[in-house]
Amino acid sequence: MSAGPLEKDTCREVVLPALHAAGWTEDQIREQFPITDGRVIVVGRRHRRKLALRADYVLEYEPGVPVAVVEAKREYAIPGKGLQQAKRYAELLDVPFAYSTNGRGIVEDDRATGHETERLRTFPGPEALWARYRDWKGLPDDAATALALPFNRALRNSDGTVKEPRYYQRTAVNRAVAAILGGDKRLLLTMATGTGKTFVAMQIVWKLWQSAWRDPRKPRILYLADRTILIDQPLEREFRPAFGAGDNSPLWKLQGEAKAGREVYFALYQALADGGEDPNGLFRSFAPDFFDLVIVDECHRGSARADSAWRAILDHFAPAAQLGMTATPKRDETADTYAYFGDPLYEYSLAQGIDDGFLAPYRVRRVVLSPDAHGWSPSPGELDLFGKEIPLGLYTSSQFERVVSLLTRTEAAARHLSDYLQSTDRLAKTVVFCVNQEHADQMRRALHNANDDLTALHPNYVVRIVSEEGEVGAGHLSDLADVERDYPVIATTSQLLSTGVDLPTVRNVVIFRTIGSMALFKQIIGRGTRLFPDADKLSFEIIDYSGATALFSDPDFDGPPERVVEEVVDDEGAVVTDGDEVAEPEPAFGDGPELSHPGDDDAPAASAGGTPAGHVRVDEIEDAPHVKYYVGEGEVWVTAEGVYTLDAETQQLRLVEYRDFVADTVRTLFTGSGDLRSRWLTRPGRRAVLDELEAHGIDVAELAERAGLAQADPLDALVHLAWNQPLATRTDRARRVRREHAAFFATYQPQAREVLSRLLDKYAEHGIDQLDDLSVLQVPPLASLGSPSEIAARFGSATDLRAAVGALADLVYAA
Repeated sequence: MSAGPLEKDTCREVVLPALHAAGWTEDQIREQFPITDGRVIVVGRRHRRKLALRADYVLEYEPGVPVAVVEAKREYAIPGKGLQQAKRYAELLDVPFAYSTNGRGIVEDDRATGHETERLRTFPGPEALWARYRDWKGLPDDAATALALPFNRALRNSDGTVKEPRYYQRTAVNRAVAAILGGDKRLLLTMATGTGKTFVAMQIVWKLWQSAWRDPRKPRILYLADRTILIDQPLEREFRPAFGAGDNSPLWKLQGEAKAGREVYFALYQALADGGEDPNGLFRSFAPDFFDLVIVDECHRGSARADSAWRAILDHFAPAAQLGMTATPKRDETADTYAYFGDPLYEYSLAQGIDDGFLAPYRVRRVVLSPDAHGWSPSPGELDLFGKEIPLGLYTSSQFERVVSLLTRTEAAARHLSDYLQSTDRLAKTVVFCVNQEHADQMRRALHNANDDLTALHPNYVVRIVSEEGEVGAGHLSDLADVERDYPVIATTSQLLSTGVDLPTVRNVVIFRTIGSMALFKQIIGRGTRLFPDADKLSFEIIDYSGATALFSDPDFDGPPERVVEEVVDDEGAVVTDGDEVAEPEPAFGDGPELSHPGDDDAPAASAGGTPAGHVRVDEIEDAPHVKYYVGEGEVWVTAEGVYTLDAETQQLRLVEYRDFVADTVRTLFTGSGDLRSRWLTRPGRRAVLDELEAHGIDVAELAERAGLAQADPLDALVHLAWNQPLATRTDRARRVRREHAAFFATYQPQAREVLSRLLDKYAEHGIDQLDDLSVLQVPPLASLGSPSEIAARFGSATDLRAAVGALADLVYAA
């Protein structure tokens, strides 16, 4: 939020001179400092942003090192009026000092002491605040010197501007640098997917590398990950632009050679464990104290476990400071990670990123296929496609594609997804997460065939990106990640794309597998959270065919969806709009690894009782875990539409019908139908109402379509849904205007009355916009009456025409 006109006068005439008098230079005073970008609000298929947070002034001891926030209020306001606001900004920026002033008095809040001081006449100077800041942080000289070093500014945004660290990235970098230089050995940063962990890692390395931490030599740092792309992307996108390339670069990727002449190393666990001459692993070619810092990317994925095959690498380099980076908050499945690295130095959640406007919000489309809703049972003695008898029992979502492969289920999902893309955007980048690599191949083929009009022209419209695809899959991944390439559009995968892959243009994340791991669920959701405004990618859809989004109800999930729509699909992949309510599928437990062939699944099979003698039962499959059954026939079908909204009081998600969501929101915004009607009467009032509704995610055009009220005026639709008042159509309103206000039309000569009558017909057909925007005069049938100036002449002048149309609009709502 920025200062108003009178507050700006206070800033310009009083605050700036006072800061200069205290010794602050122009380079140290950041005016209208941007903190957030403003949350993205999804309104139908459009987007808008809430107001961004901006501090009047942020005082920096050195560039990128904020120490205080100053908020200015009008001269006649009390000096402390802006203190709460300043304290909020100071907390976000991780600084201890907040000031509020009206130009005559100054109030200071000091987080270090917990005291507020009134009646200050002057601001403290830079050296005084820096000394107090250092005391608050407990910074020794070397840490203070390193923090004061500038950030690396080599990276550029897509518009060519310098990529500056965001507020939370500055905090993460500064806390990590201070802790490392303070002697901490095990550190952790928890930051949501898409919030720039590798950018933060680069800046940490940069500040340490530029510091005197290991004088007279440069510090040696190891960047460790478990997937090639998690090494290659940071190396090429962040580190090489920052540190340079070529023979003089300090960067080196370890691949079978223990090169000791560089300073910043990148390596896979696999390369360190298996490479080199030492049979115990390449990592033993380096002395335990060779590295000063080890950065462990995606550290929740196993190396911190005491029984992990890769734990030996971390143990070998135990003398080094070790910084873990993860997107996954602490829970049972990540307990080992947090036990090893300790509590996070800093956490930045998915919910916070969305609220700040740095991450894309999302909507959830829950599609219930009939086997997932009701389960699937084979007939006694039924054989699969390869002649194997299928064990009797009820199979549910957790067994599909693990124990039983229902090909018609996959084809139905492919048809439904294809229809959805056809109704929205067939070139919208889409990632489909399947059960395993085989299932990803089945889904790829089904999608390829369902879109044969496009695949005939673009063979790579749908591709499979899994580990067994090798270099071919890597090429498809590179093309999918390239924001300049249109193809491939759809990628099917199992787990290869679940983490660490930067796919900024992905608009649809499709889940066609059960998920029992919150860590994996968050990683999958994270494939869509990156914003890409250059292509108008400001939100994304999650399309769930397997009930995985039930994890949104987990209290540990920190980023509720904008909306959840539930549908039921028939065996043709079409949405059934008049079906019964479908019960929520049973929760999924267990999550197998990426699989290369049908027998690699380790998910337990569900048991079923009552099996006739002589037949195999479902629970007996556990004795033969590599058996999988393929079914090519059977009916597959979609029931209810719903919305998840965040309750304003409890802050818990609750499932509501779209109509209920609109009704609750309208009742919250307006005191009653009279309040809404009075504000709707004028054109500026209508615009203000629509703006308020859009700020809460309600688009009246979408409302008319989804609530089946296309013929109603938006005002009537809103009061009907919110207060159950009788519903009138626009045609009804137009009739009443003609019937009850004949005297109004009689005041105009016949040629003018003809114009007003046709405008009223336009309103009845299309809505009030036809009266608010007189460009309608240039389209049939009004265009047949002459040019706009000729039509205006029927009323005397353009001013008289506008007055007449404005009066007609008033009568529409007076009727």
